[in-house]
Amino acid sequence: MTEYTFTLTFALGVGDADTEVVIERLGAAGCDDAVVGVGRRGRLALEFTREAEDAARAVGSAVADVRSALPDAALIEASPDLVGLTDVALLLGVTRQNVRKLIVACDAPEPVPVHAGRSTIWRLAGVLRWLAREKRYPIPPELLEVAEATMQVNLAVEARDADPRAQAEIAALLA
Repeated sequence: MTEYTFTLTFALGVGDADTEVVIERLGAAGCDDAVVGVGRRGRLALEFTREAEDAARAVGSAVADVRSALPDAALIEASPDLVGLTDVALLLGVTRQNVRKLIVACDAPEPVPVHAGRSTIWRLAGVLRWLAREKRYPIPPELLEVAEATMQVNLAVEARDADPRAQAEIAALLA
């Protein structure tokens, strides 16, 4: 079994206003391996350190445990997934300038950002795979695995709002 660290952010249901009751229910449902944050009203963030056979099972079981405790809660985001240069630097334990030099200043076509602008955002899994493949950068396997698992969860969350017909047309255009 491997230990995976990730964060799940939920929008709470209307009946989940009492923070103490929510935390108690989460503990009873098996979320005692999470640090709970309740900074924003109606939101809940849980930073898990969960043991599992793989990251997908760790993240999946955590989502299931939260949903069993809080059935009206809606998953907003799993992280680490969408990242900027500073996020990548923190996760790898290097400086932001080091990451900038590796990714931005190398004139490589990859990794392709999700958003290119004043603040560029990438999917962490893509950045880590690229760094390992192209730069031979030592990437902790657990970090890559959890980045891939959280990316898949976020893609599923985003797909909830997708129009199936529009998605089929777009997929045909992109093929």
